[in-house]
Amino acid sequence: MQRRTFLRGTAVAALAAVPLTTSMSVDASAADTPVSSLAALQSAINSAAPGDRIVVADGTYTVPSGGAINISGKNGTSAAPITIVAKSRGGVVLKGERSFVFANSSNITVSGFAFRQSTTLEIPVNCSSIRLTRNDFQHADDGDPYWVVVRANSTKIDRNHFHNKTTTGIFLIVDGPGSTDMAQNTHILRNYFSDHSFAGDNGGECIRLGVSGRALSAANAVVEYNLFERANGDPEAISVKSSDNIIRYNTIRDSRGGIVLRHGNRSRVESNYLIGGEEGVRLYGNDHLIVNNYLAGLSKRALVVGSGTTRDHNSGETQDERRGNDACDRAVIVHNTLFGNSSMLSGESRAYEPRDVVIADNLLVGDSGSLVAMGTTTNFTWQSNILWGAASNGNAPAGGYTRVDPKLVTGTDGVARLSAGSPAIGAATLADPGVSDDIDGDSRGSTRDIGADEYATTAALRHPLTTADVGPNAA
Repeated sequence: MQRRTFLRGTAVAALAAVPLTTSMSVDASAADTPVSSLAALQSAINSAAPGDRIVVADGTYTVPSGGAINISGKNGTSAAPITIVAKSRGGVVLKGERSFVFANSSNITVSGFAFRQSTTLEIPVNCSSIRLTRNDFQHADDGDPYWVVVRANSTKIDRNHFHNKTTTGIFLIVDGPGSTDMAQNTHILRNYFSDHSFAGDNGGECIRLGVSGRALSAANAVVEYNLFERANGDPEAISVKSSDNIIRYNTIRDSRGGIVLRHGNRSRVESNYLIGGEEGVRLYGNDHLIVNNYLAGLSKRALVVGSGTTRDHNSGETQDERRGNDACDRAVIVHNTLFGNSSMLSGESRAYEPRDVVIADNLLVGDSGSLVAMGTTTNFTWQSNILWGAASNGNAPAGGYTRVDPKLVTGTDGVARLSAGSPAIGAATLADPGVSDDIDGDSRGSTRDIGADEYATTAALRHPLTTADVGPNAA
């Protein structure tokens, strides 16, 4: 255990030593088209072919009022995209109302720009395979409330920094065509979301996947390896309002917002770190898997199994009915660690109670209040959970837990993990929860441990993210 903790701490310290603002220039290539004005940039885009790379000279470029940088009818290929890149990351500052306006285009990459616009950057339905990578987004606070809106299929948003918003609005929205469908296969990877300070009760999320009218549509989005810090614009840093999504390997630190499955079904929330903020994970809808998450030091609700104003959303609902909460049914909540939170595992008191939920192989450790404070439930399965600390058991049902010291040891990265001899080792009993490794990337094997951490003596493959792992200069 000591060896693993040392290796984790060394890796985190080394990554933290890399500054986020390091400037990196684009290597020149024979395929490059260098440009140094907006007119030359537009001309190069108009004549671009698959595999071309347009390199914009560093400087500040102000797009005239009513104007835009148009990418229309341009199609790269998956093997040879059309790339528009700043000479150095963050070295090209785009000002004005608009920047890039996409239409009828595919396999386009936009990289390295500092966006300082006042209107939304939209990836419309008639595009596909658009990539925004290694950019810096800080739109005007008095402009459009939404900074980037994705409506196209197969969009990739990776290694960007979204930051410093003080008014209502959302950094990144994924919607889709019409009023009920979702964009498909959006990949949101290794972005840094920081410093959303809107103080209202609603409307300041970092990421919103869908909206209530799209709740029943599958999006198949993957949100992974993103870092959220001081995400204080809304109780939901990641707000999921669609179905069939994966939210994994993210870190939310020192933030008001948490991960909320607000609408939709069949999403997977896996191996996320939520540390030292307010909200944790809250879930509504059906058939979700909540696995391997580490929720620690949260001042409000760590894990909420939601009740509803309706049992299940359906296509015949009114708009007002769709906005209501859908009771959580048939969720599996397994292998999570809740450590030192103000409120640990809790429920709610709306008309429709959650049903048929499995709560198994979780580790709850706290010294105040109640470890379990569920509202009315129906047909819950409680199995082989461990409860510990000065906090009371609350209304955890007898037979669904063991009260025993799990022998946690806090590493140099601040994460409490199992130590040798812990009674949690090898004690998990839920059959085949559909997970092969733990929050750190250690193999679960055939005999699993209780909680998010599988005891190991080797270095972790994953860890709580730092700024060195995300944003424009991430690997």
